Amino acid sequence: MSQDVARPSLADALTERMLELIRSGGLGPGDRLPSARELSQRFAVTTPTLREALRRLEATGAIQLRHGSGIYVGADLERVVIPNPNVRTLDRDRLLHLLDARLLIEPPLAAQAARRSEAGDLERLRAVLDEASENLTGDDARLHEANMAFHRAAAEVAGNSVLCEVIDSLLSVHASEQREIQRIFDDRTRDYEEHRAILGAIERGDAQAAAELMRAHLADVRHVIEQRLT
Repeated sequence: MSQDVARPSLADALTERMLELIRSGGLGPGDRLPSARELSQRFAVTTPTLREALRRLEATGAIQLRHGSGIYVGADLERVVIPNPNVRTLDRDRLLHLLDARLLIEPPLAAQAARRSEAGDLERLRAVLDEASENLTGDDARLHEANMAFHRAAAEVAGNSVLCEVIDSLLSVHASEQREIQRIFDDRTRDYEEHRAILGAIERGDAQAAAELMRAHLADVRHVIEQRLT
């Protein structure tokens, strides 16, 4: 392999320097960075090189480019796992593999949520399901978001930030397929009731029941998708 292949590009180096600027400056999500012109001058790089570095940072959620406003630190700066924004429609096997991954990860997380949940956690989970309940006969998009928010929130309560990011990424990857299942099979009430049952186990601190109910719920979803894509 030639040395040229291994040598980092200017955009690579600039990306790292931008991250160092954010961290050394103690900047957090929502904080504003210098303008593109100021950054170009500060790092002595051309506009195209700066744009490439900014695009890379934006793609990972490290920064946000707000038209007419400026450059801001993004909420996903410290994420370990990020969803791939370039994934096209998934084929049957890939989609089922994603659900198999959820079946391996989410039941133990539900059990852990039951062991460690506090009053504030339970209030947040209830609020998410209240949002779902209000849209059972209404807005499809809002119902879908509430359903996905329940799974994300349950993972967050479990307390493992990396696995929480994994779940968030998996949900982002197959969000469109979940919406399609909701539309075609009209499983709104079933999803809601299964989510309520999982929450009930978490509220009781029943780790075994929380895991079993989450596993049954996801297996149900997997069965529906498998039948639809056969």
